[in-house]
Amino acid sequence: MKQGPLAVVGASVLWGTAGTAGLLVSADSVALAAARLVIGGAVLALFASKGVRRAVSPATLLAAAAVAAYQLCFFAAVGRTGVAVGTVVAIGSGPVFTGLLSWVLHRERPSGRWVLATAAAIAGCAALIAGGAEEAGGQGGQMVSGVLLALLGGLVYAFYAVSAARAIAKGAPSDGVMGVLFGGAAVIMLPVLLWRGAGWLGEPKALLAVLYLGLASTALSYFLYGRGLRTTPVATAATLALAEPAVAALLGLVVLDERLAPVSWAGLALLAVSLVVVALPDRRPRPGAPETPSTPGDPAVPEPVPSTGRSRRA
Repeated sequence: MKQGPLAVVGASVLWGTAGTAGLLVSADSVALAAARLVIGGAVLALFASKGVRRAVSPATLLAAAAVAAYQLCFFAAVGRTGVAVGTVVAIGSGPVFTGLLSWVLHRERPSGRWVLATAAAIAGCAALIAGGAEEAGGQGGQMVSGVLLALLGGLVYAFYAVSAARAIAKGAPSDGVMGVLFGGAAVIMLPVLLWRGAGWLGEPKALLAVLYLGLASTALSYFLYGRGLRTTPVATAATLALAEPAVAALLGLVVLDERLAPVSWAGLALLAVSLVVVALPDRRPRPGAPETPSTPGDPAVPEPVPSTGRSRRA
């Protein structure tokens, strides 16, 4: 068995731990996101230093700002909704927004199957909101605002994923693109970290958590993900990356003792099924395409880069 799929799964597992690790720190979500990106982004930029210059462009610099915005949205969302709901909504909405942006920006019209799966994903998110508000009682407003932040994070993620894919399709090295995105995000977030204060990093538990978030769930995870994409088709990698919300939900329920209402469980299941349907490759030939379709990984066919962190996403 090739090692590529194992590397993608390893990256997804690391992404799935980010929300739980973040909630173990007493710092606010802005300072936490800034510290994570400063550490992880610096490591990625140094690792890809040879290819960074070739990847710098107005589009990738704007995408770097989107990476920073995603981190802020993600940690703020899980602070309001809990890890299970916040992570699933943020990560789960990413493929939906990616499809929409690809349609608007690159005229890649989605299939009918994609439309049906997207409708099911929206229904799943609605069930999560309803169930979360029921469990929160008087804090239903926090749940709604958290889900909205998670959806905004999914939209921002889709933007920088599409931008990265476009840059790579034009010939920029993938390591360099990731270095620009996350190194640029680190530069953006360093003043934010200084503004919010870094005194909380003096606590041993907080320092260990931030080092884990920066080195493991950011730098190492994206290193593994890039390695995995060398031998793993993009559609397969996208399916394997669905391990991230599963890991996040499991940690939220087991480690943090979170509780979900029955309707939220139904929403999670519906969302999971819809994401698998979205991730399945479309075997239909495109209009005007040759009879023998190109296979994933064919250099003649540029392939989009799936989620970074967040890790897609986190």
